Amino acid sequence: MAISQRPSNFDLVLSSNLAMVSAVESSASSGMEKEGTSSLTKRDHNALEAELPEYTPGGAFETAGLETHYEPIDSYEGKHRYDPAFKWTENEEDKIVRKIDKRICSWVCLMFFALQLDRGNISQALSDNMLKDLHVNTNDYNTGQTIFYLCFLLAEVPSQLISKRVGGFIPDCILYLSYYYKSAELPKRLSWFWTAYQATQIVSAFLAFGILRLRGRNGMAGWQWLFALEGMITGLIGIASYFYLPPSPTQTASKLRGKDGWFNEREEKIMVNRVLRDDPSKGDMHNRQALTFGMFWECVTDYHMWPIYLIGLSWMIPNNPATSYLTLQLKANGFGTFRTNLLTIPAYVLFIIGLLFWTWISEKINQRFLVGLASQIWALPLLIALEFIPGSTSAWTKWALSTLLVGSPYVHAILVSTTSRNAGSVRLRTVASAFYNMCVQTSSIIGSNIYREHDKPMYRTGNKVLIAICCYNFALFIGAKLFYVHVNKKRAAVWDAMTHEQRDTYLSTTKDRGNKRLDFRFAH
Repeated sequence: MAISQRPSNFDLVLSSNLAMVSAVESSASSGMEKEGTSSLTKRDHNALEAELPEYTPGGAFETAGLETHYEPIDSYEGKHRYDPAFKWTENEEDKIVRKIDKRICSWVCLMFFALQLDRGNISQALSDNMLKDLHVNTNDYNTGQTIFYLCFLLAEVPSQLISKRVGGFIPDCILYLSYYYKSAELPKRLSWFWTAYQATQIVSAFLAFGILRLRGRNGMAGWQWLFALEGMITGLIGIASYFYLPPSPTQTASKLRGKDGWFNEREEKIMVNRVLRDDPSKGDMHNRQALTFGMFWECVTDYHMWPIYLIGLSWMIPNNPATSYLTLQLKANGFGTFRTNLLTIPAYVLFIIGLLFWTWISEKINQRFLVGLASQIWALPLLIALEFIPGSTSAWTKWALSTLLVGSPYVHAILVSTTSRNAGSVRLRTVASAFYNMCVQTSSIIGSNIYREHDKPMYRTGNKVLIAICCYNFALFIGAKLFYVHVNKKRAAVWDAMTHEQRDTYLSTTKDRGNKRLDFRFAH
């Protein structure tokens, strides 16, 4: 979006000024590094700001005189730190981002790890003959997965609305992270987020290697021990998270986090102003303001977000069955319980490497849907191979194909950050994230019912369906790209033709909000 560009490089190129800034920072460096305290006196703050090079705000404020149009509402939790004339150095900002990574992002990643540890260990349980112990078959397993995802789906929007009322974090970690990071920074952090999520599969495989050996202890199966022990870990991390995470960048003080909080006043001002200059819509609501039905309906009917929802509904389906059935397929191919769990590790290592690489590439070349298309380009030949290989093919060849399919480019972080970026306002971002996730969960329901009992072990019919969906996804990714390019060009033609006075009048009088404004540009 046009209003979400990083401010100019602060014009910090004047050597004399940089020398002075360095001297001031050097005298205060120990305090800046000491978290939760303020080592700079008020005089130091004033001296530092007075001597900084003249700074043009940039981002949303790059047009002089428009600052007032982007001012946050009075109830915004960071309003007392808002200052459109505030100046800071890139070095200061980088230090704060590293502190946010350490304090906030790392813990959010740990929480996602814990979530999947308890929720995703079904694959390890399957390797321990859970279906046989429960006297159920593949179709019953599919039904169970469907019920799970359906409950997840039905709870998504209510939980998002509740989370917006009691605090911006639960359950939407993505919305919470957006309070701390700029639009261009979020995809990288979300790639870490899903890396932690999938790293669970690797750690869980090693844990299962030991825990499943408890089969028979106290009359319990190995998979029952697995659910009990890993569920306990998830519960403990969840309880700790409630007390550990702060509501917002300016609300970190507590008994647990210290009476002075994690950030001093200057750091809070940098955090608030850098985020608002990148995306002023983050000041439209405070982090505990509830969504009304009118706001909710506005989000649902925003057709500009529909292409992303359609992609979320189907892009994961081609590799969903391979992921769900990986351990079952390995067992069917003759591998033992413990070897099966270890053989899942390469798939998730490949998955994590691809997740980080493709997210980095997306931001590097500033392309989202074309990079997303790589997931389908990767999956298509593998699905064709699985469809046409003879049943007598070696177990290791089947394992290699399944591993490559499970490890296909995972562009979820790219699409989630694009959803957040294209929402254009906190009210839409909250529900848009929920709707995108609902579409993804719906795709999981669809994917969980493609491989059927009568079609095993090669699942020829199921693979044909997956190939067709993969081809359909080609059209979706390309179509979404063309749609957003067209909308941006159409708006740019109108906006660029306006004079400064006309733009000022528009911003003062328009009822357009969020991504409906003429100065908003969609990421694609």
